[in-house]
Amino acid sequence: MAHLLVKFGGGLITDKSAMKTVDHDIISDLAKLTQNLLSKGHTVTIVHGAGSFGHLKAKKWQIAHGAKQEILTEQILAVDSIRADMRELNSILCEALAHADVESRSLPPSDWARETGPNFTGSLEQFRNSPKEIVTTTFGDVVNCNPPKRFGILSGDDLMVRIATEIPTITHVIFLLGDTEGLLAGPPSDPEAVLIPHWQPSQSISGEHDTSQDVTGGIFLKLESAAIIAETVEHVWLLDGRKPERVVELLENGNTRGTRITCK
Repeated sequence: MAHLLVKFGGGLITDKSAMKTVDHDIISDLAKLTQNLLSKGHTVTIVHGAGSFGHLKAKKWQIAHGAKQEILTEQILAVDSIRADMRELNSILCEALAHADVESRSLPPSDWARETGPNFTGSLEQFRNSPKEIVTTTFGDVVNCNPPKRFGILSGDDLMVRIATEIPTITHVIFLLGDTEGLLAGPPSDPEAVLIPHWQPSQSISGEHDTSQDVTGGIFLKLESAAIIAETVEHVWLLDGRKPERVVELLENGNTRGTRITCK
Protein backbone atom coordinates (compact mmCIF):
# COMPACT_ATOMS: atom_id res chain seq x y z
CA MET A 1 0.00 0.00 0.00
CA ALA A 2 1.11 3.55 -0.73
CA HIS A 3 1.66 6.49 1.60
CA LEU A 4 0.73 9.63 -0.31
CA LEU A 5 1.84 13.13 0.59
CA VAL A 6 -0.50 15.37 -1.39
CA LYS A 7 -0.35 19.14 -1.83
CA PHE A 8 -3.69 20.81 -2.52
CA GLY A 9 -2.55 24.00 -4.24
CA GLY A 10 -3.97 27.29 -2.99
CA GLY A 11 -4.95 28.15 -6.54
CA LEU A 12 -6.88 24.87 -6.74
CA ILE A 13 -8.99 25.15 -3.59
CA THR A 14 -9.50 28.94 -3.69
CA ASP A 15 -9.81 31.78 -6.19
CA LYS A 16 -6.49 33.52 -5.63
CA SER A 17 -7.76 36.82 -7.06
CA ALA A 18 -10.75 37.20 -4.70
CA MET A 19 -10.28 37.55 -0.94
CA LYS A 20 -11.22 34.39 0.99
CA THR A 21 -13.10 32.71 -1.85
CA VAL A 22 -13.28 28.90 -1.59
CA ASP A 23 -14.06 26.43 -4.38
CA HIS A 24 -16.34 24.15 -2.38
CA ASP A 25 -16.93 21.76 -5.30
CA ILE A 26 -13.21 21.12 -5.75
CA ILE A 27 -12.69 20.65 -2.01
CA SER A 28 -15.59 18.19 -1.92
CA ASP A 29 -14.06 16.24 -4.82
CA LEU A 30 -10.69 16.15 -3.08
CA ALA A 31 -12.31 14.92 0.13
CA LYS A 32 -14.00 12.11 -1.81
CA LEU A 33 -10.66 11.27 -3.43
CA THR A 34 -9.08 11.04 0.01
CA GLN A 35 -11.83 8.72 1.24
CA ASN A 36 -11.39 6.56 -1.88
CA LEU A 37 -7.65 6.27 -1.28
CA LEU A 38 -8.15 5.35 2.37
CA SER A 39 -10.74 2.73 1.42
CA LYS A 40 -8.11 1.07 -0.78
CA GLY A 41 -5.74 0.82 2.18
CA HIS A 42 -3.48 3.76 1.36
CA THR A 43 -2.25 6.37 3.84
CA VAL A 44 -2.74 10.07 3.05
CA THR A 45 -1.06 13.18 4.44
CA ILE A 46 -2.26 16.56 3.16
CA VAL A 47 -0.52 19.91 2.85
CA HIS A 48 -2.55 22.76 1.40
CA GLY A 49 -1.75 26.21 0.11
CA ALA A 50 -3.12 29.56 1.18
CA GLY A 51 -4.56 30.97 -2.03
CA SER A 52 -6.80 33.95 -1.36
CA PHE A 53 -6.78 33.19 2.38
CA GLY A 54 -3.17 34.26 2.75
CA HIS A 55 -1.39 35.61 -0.29
CA LEU A 56 -3.34 38.84 -0.77
CA LYS A 57 -2.91 40.14 2.79
CA ALA A 58 0.68 38.87 2.93
CA LYS A 59 1.48 40.73 -0.29
CA LYS A 60 -0.14 43.97 0.91
CA TRP A 61 1.80 44.03 4.18
CA GLN A 62 5.07 42.52 2.90
CA ILE A 63 4.92 39.70 5.44
CA ALA A 64 7.38 37.54 3.49
CA HIS A 65 10.09 40.17 4.02
CA GLY A 66 9.74 40.19 7.79
CA ALA A 67 9.34 43.11 10.19
CA LYS A 68 9.48 46.64 8.78
CA GLN A 69 9.46 49.31 11.48
CA GLU A 70 7.46 51.83 9.45
CA ILE A 71 4.48 49.45 9.12
CA LEU A 72 5.14 47.05 12.02
CA THR A 73 1.86 47.70 13.83
CA GLU A 74 -0.12 46.92 10.69
CA GLN A 75 2.08 43.88 9.99
CA ILE A 76 1.45 42.39 13.43
CA LEU A 77 -2.29 42.75 12.93
CA ALA A 78 -1.95 41.19 9.47
CA VAL A 79 0.02 38.22 10.86
CA ASP A 80 -2.76 37.46 13.35
CA SER A 81 -5.39 37.89 10.64
CA ILE A 82 -3.61 35.61 8.15
CA ARG A 83 -3.12 32.91 10.76
CA ALA A 84 -6.82 33.03 11.63
CA ASP A 85 -7.76 32.94 7.94
CA MET A 86 -5.52 29.93 7.29
CA ARG A 87 -7.07 28.02 10.17
CA GLU A 88 -10.48 28.89 8.76
CA LEU A 89 -9.50 27.50 5.35
CA ASN A 90 -8.09 24.39 6.97
CA SER A 91 -11.30 23.92 8.96
CA ILE A 92 -13.32 24.12 5.73
CA LEU A 93 -11.16 21.34 4.29
CA CYS A 94 -11.40 19.24 7.44
CA GLU A 95 -15.20 19.66 7.48
CA ALA A 96 -15.33 18.42 3.87
CA LEU A 97 -13.19 15.43 4.86
CA ALA A 98 -15.53 14.70 7.77
CA HIS A 99 -18.51 14.91 5.40
CA ALA A 100 -16.77 12.24 3.28
CA ASP A 101 -16.34 10.07 6.41
CA VAL A 102 -12.63 10.85 6.73
CA GLU A 103 -11.19 11.51 10.18
CA SER A 104 -8.52 14.19 10.12
CA ARG A 105 -6.37 16.28 12.41
CA SER A 106 -4.77 19.66 11.86
CA LEU A 107 -1.20 20.74 12.65
CA PRO A 108 -0.96 24.52 12.06
CA PRO A 109 2.73 25.38 11.51
CA SER A 110 2.52 28.52 13.65
CA ASP A 111 2.01 26.13 16.60
CA TRP A 112 5.09 23.96 16.01
CA ALA A 113 7.48 25.51 13.44
CA ARG A 114 9.83 28.50 13.34
CA GLU A 115 11.80 30.17 10.56
CA THR A 116 11.16 29.84 6.82
CA GLY A 117 12.49 27.84 3.89
CA PRO A 118 13.08 24.07 3.82
CA ASN A 119 15.46 24.29 6.78
CA PHE A 120 12.80 25.59 9.17
CA THR A 121 12.96 24.31 12.74
CA GLY A 122 10.29 22.19 14.38
CA SER A 123 9.73 18.52 15.10
CA LEU A 124 7.98 16.30 12.55
CA GLU A 125 7.29 13.56 15.10
CA GLN A 126 3.58 14.33 14.96
CA PHE A 127 3.58 13.41 11.27
CA ARG A 128 5.77 10.35 11.75
CA ASN A 129 3.56 8.89 14.46
CA SER A 130 0.19 9.62 12.87
CA PRO A 131 -2.25 6.66 12.77
CA LYS A 132 -2.84 5.32 9.26
CA GLU A 133 -6.59 5.80 9.40
CA ILE A 134 -6.34 9.49 10.37
CA VAL A 135 -5.40 12.07 7.73
CA THR A 136 -2.95 14.64 9.03
CA THR A 137 -3.31 18.10 7.49
CA THR A 138 -1.06 21.13 7.58
CA PHE A 139 -0.64 24.23 5.46
CA GLY A 140 1.43 27.22 4.43
CA ASP A 141 1.42 29.66 7.33
CA VAL A 142 2.99 32.72 8.94
CA VAL A 143 5.50 31.51 11.52
CA ASN A 144 7.69 33.23 14.10
CA CYS A 145 11.30 33.98 13.19
CA ASN A 146 14.31 35.18 15.13
CA PRO A 147 14.90 38.95 15.29
CA PRO A 148 15.18 41.15 13.38
CA LYS A 149 12.85 39.34 10.96
CA ARG A 150 10.33 38.33 13.70
CA PHE A 151 7.93 36.56 11.30
CA GLY A 152 7.81 35.14 7.79
CA ILE A 153 5.93 32.80 5.47
CA LEU A 154 6.60 29.08 5.68
CA SER A 155 5.51 27.83 2.28
CA GLY A 156 3.51 24.66 1.81
CA ASP A 157 6.14 23.58 -0.72
CA ASP A 158 8.85 23.82 1.93
CA LEU A 159 6.68 21.74 4.25
CA MET A 160 6.38 19.18 1.44
CA VAL A 161 10.17 18.91 1.20
CA ARG A 162 10.70 18.26 4.88
CA ILE A 163 7.78 15.86 5.34
CA ALA A 164 8.64 13.90 2.18
CA THR A 165 12.33 13.55 2.96
CA GLU A 166 12.00 12.85 6.70
CA ILE A 167 9.02 10.48 6.81
CA PRO A 168 10.44 7.23 5.37
CA THR A 169 7.07 5.58 4.71
CA ILE A 170 6.06 8.09 2.01
CA THR A 171 6.00 6.47 -1.44
CA HIS A 172 4.24 9.10 -3.59
CA VAL A 173 4.41 12.90 -3.50
CA ILE A 174 1.76 14.64 -5.58
CA PHE A 175 1.33 18.35 -6.21
CA LEU A 176 -2.26 18.99 -7.34
CA LEU A 177 -2.47 22.14 -9.48
CA GLY A 178 -5.45 24.37 -10.16
CA ASP A 179 -4.85 25.72 -13.66
CA THR A 180 -2.90 23.14 -15.66
CA GLU A 181 -2.43 19.40 -16.24
CA GLY A 182 1.17 19.53 -15.04
CA LEU A 183 4.30 21.38 -16.12
CA LEU A 184 3.82 23.07 -19.48
CA ALA A 185 6.41 24.13 -22.06
CA GLY A 186 5.04 27.67 -21.70
CA PRO A 187 2.78 29.65 -19.35
CA PRO A 188 -0.72 28.21 -18.75
CA SER A 189 -2.10 31.34 -20.42
CA ASP A 190 -0.49 30.25 -23.70
CA PRO A 191 -2.93 27.97 -25.59
CA GLU A 192 0.00 26.53 -27.57
CA ALA A 193 1.87 25.39 -24.43
CA VAL A 194 2.15 21.60 -24.40
CA LEU A 195 2.43 19.30 -21.41
CA ILE A 196 5.92 18.14 -20.38
CA PRO A 197 5.37 14.52 -19.25
CA HIS A 198 8.79 14.14 -17.60
CA TRP A 199 10.99 16.85 -16.09
CA GLN A 200 14.34 16.86 -14.34
CA PRO A 201 16.41 19.78 -13.03
CA SER A 202 18.74 19.84 -16.04
CA GLN A 203 15.83 21.03 -18.19
CA SER A 204 15.06 24.74 -18.36
CA ILE A 205 11.46 25.95 -18.17
CA SER A 206 9.51 28.91 -19.47
CA GLY A 207 7.06 29.78 -16.71
CA GLU A 208 5.39 32.79 -15.19
CA HIS A 209 5.09 33.83 -11.56
CA ASP A 210 2.25 36.18 -10.71
CA THR A 211 3.87 38.31 -8.02
CA SER A 212 0.69 40.37 -7.67
CA GLN A 213 -0.98 37.39 -5.95
CA ASP A 214 1.67 34.80 -5.07
CA VAL A 215 4.27 35.52 -2.37
CA THR A 216 5.93 32.09 -2.16
CA GLY A 217 7.64 31.51 -5.50
CA GLY A 218 4.95 29.87 -7.64
CA ILE A 219 5.88 27.13 -10.11
CA PHE A 220 9.61 27.78 -9.72
CA LEU A 221 9.62 26.95 -6.00
CA LYS A 222 7.35 23.98 -6.68
CA LEU A 223 9.80 22.51 -9.19
CA GLU A 224 12.77 23.18 -6.95
CA SER A 225 10.97 21.46 -4.07
CA ALA A 226 9.84 18.54 -6.24
CA ALA A 227 13.39 17.97 -7.51
CA ILE A 228 14.75 17.79 -3.95
CA ILE A 229 12.00 15.35 -2.99
CA ALA A 230 12.72 13.19 -6.06
CA GLU A 231 16.16 12.43 -4.65
CA THR A 232 14.41 10.48 -1.89
CA VAL A 233 10.94 9.52 -3.18
CA GLU A 234 10.50 7.51 -6.39
CA HIS A 235 7.13 8.89 -7.47
CA VAL A 236 6.91 12.70 -7.55
CA TRP A 237 4.22 14.19 -9.78
CA LEU A 238 2.51 17.43 -10.78
CA LEU A 239 -1.11 16.60 -11.61
CA ASP A 240 -4.31 18.41 -12.51
CA GLY A 241 -6.26 18.75 -9.26
CA ARG A 242 -9.44 19.34 -11.23
CA LYS A 243 -9.19 15.69 -12.34
CA PRO A 244 -8.61 13.81 -9.06
CA GLU A 245 -9.25 10.47 -10.76
CA ARG A 246 -5.72 10.74 -12.15
CA VAL A 247 -4.31 10.14 -8.68
CA VAL A 248 -6.17 6.82 -8.55
CA GLU A 249 -5.01 5.99 -12.08
CA LEU A 250 -1.40 6.68 -11.08
CA LEU A 251 -1.61 4.29 -8.15
CA GLU A 252 -3.30 1.58 -10.18
CA ASN A 253 -1.16 1.80 -13.34
CA GLY A 254 2.07 3.49 -12.25
CA ASN A 255 1.44 6.29 -14.73
CA THR A 256 -1.11 8.96 -15.67
CA ARG A 257 -1.39 12.22 -17.58
CA GLY A 258 0.71 14.83 -15.79
CA THR A 259 4.38 15.56 -15.17
CA ARG A 260 6.69 13.17 -13.39
CA ILE A 261 9.66 14.77 -11.65
CA THR A 262 12.93 12.88 -11.33
CA CYS A 263 16.29 14.03 -10.00
CA LYS A 264 18.17 12.66 -13.03
